[in-house]
Amino acid sequence: MAKNSSLSGFLLGAAALVVILAGIKMAGEIVVPFLMALFIAIICSPIIKFMTARRLPHWLAVSVLFLFIVLIFFFLIGLINSSVREFTQSMPQYRLLLAQRLSDINGLAQSWNLPLSLQHEKVLEQLDPSAMMNFVSKMLLNFSNVVSNAFILILVVIFMLAEAPFAKRKVALALSKDKTQFVAQEQYIDRILQGVISYLGVKTLMSLLTALCIWALLEVFQVQYAVLWATLSFLFNYIPNIGSVIAAVPIVLQALLLNGFSVGFAVSIGVILINMLIGNILEPRLMGKKLGLSTLIVFLSLLFWGWLLGTVGMLLSVPLTMALKIALEVNPATVHYAALLGDGEEKDEIRKEADGNQ
Repeated sequence: MAKNSSLSGFLLGAAALVVILAGIKMAGEIVVPFLMALFIAIICSPIIKFMTARRLPHWLAVSVLFLFIVLIFFFLIGLINSSVREFTQSMPQYRLLLAQRLSDINGLAQSWNLPLSLQHEKVLEQLDPSAMMNFVSKMLLNFSNVVSNAFILILVVIFMLAEAPFAKRKVALALSKDKTQFVAQEQYIDRILQGVISYLGVKTLMSLLTALCIWALLEVFQVQYAVLWATLSFLFNYIPNIGSVIAAVPIVLQALLLNGFSVGFAVSIGVILINMLIGNILEPRLMGKKLGLSTLIVFLSLLFWGWLLGTVGMLLSVPLTMALKIALEVNPATVHYAALLGDGEEKDEIRKEADGNQ
């Protein structure tokens, strides 16, 4: 009987999870802007705290940040929409340019007596540059569609920031049954917020530095759409593991086709060095052990949240998974499941915390 009841409970929980996920996916038009607004508010909360610590009234700090957010949003909307339209119109030229570059490679191979012969039709069947560029433009337009509803999104962010001083206590009060639980729940919420803020703060700084370096590199070599590619690098740098690779492919491809082999080769080397220095050296030093997620879990979370919420889900995959991991850690009943998401280094701490809570 006990086995049957436990199996029935597991199946019931799995069925409820499937229903919840299906509901979230169907309600993506509401869930995605809400998550965007929530994480923008979390990123902006240290700025509000910084201004209020210098005796600036809370309402004035929110108003100043509101103006700044409006400028950033309308800049992003105008930049992405105008650049993607112009970029899409020039896509048919990329097949012709690729054919020309293949002819140059064949001519260079013949002049050096190299046994190399590239057939244009077969190469174009396997590698269609316009399809690759179209994929990038669709992802940008998907993000732009979320941002284009800027007025409502900004209002939600501002209301969240205005409620921030009281929101944490409200949530803790709703989740607790007595005063002791209220203090514990407030501490748990603090841990979740601090973990997400720490990650998003470092990631935003590294993404901005990456975008500035990419923009400077493209300006030096006079590659078109430098601002667009810098913006793409900034946004896709939030996607773990493969984000920088996805952003680098169209940059290198365009430089090879429009600017020639020498500029394309130099740009590819520059992009690789920028991503290696920032992503593999500088960012881990600043991030330290704040992430604490398994590499496999990071990649699987990228696939899962991307399937569930689209491009925005890919951008927010790590913060969402981190929040889930911290929420599992702080609950004595689920603390052991947090080890499944971790990198293996925190297992002793989780065991001690679980023993202390029993």
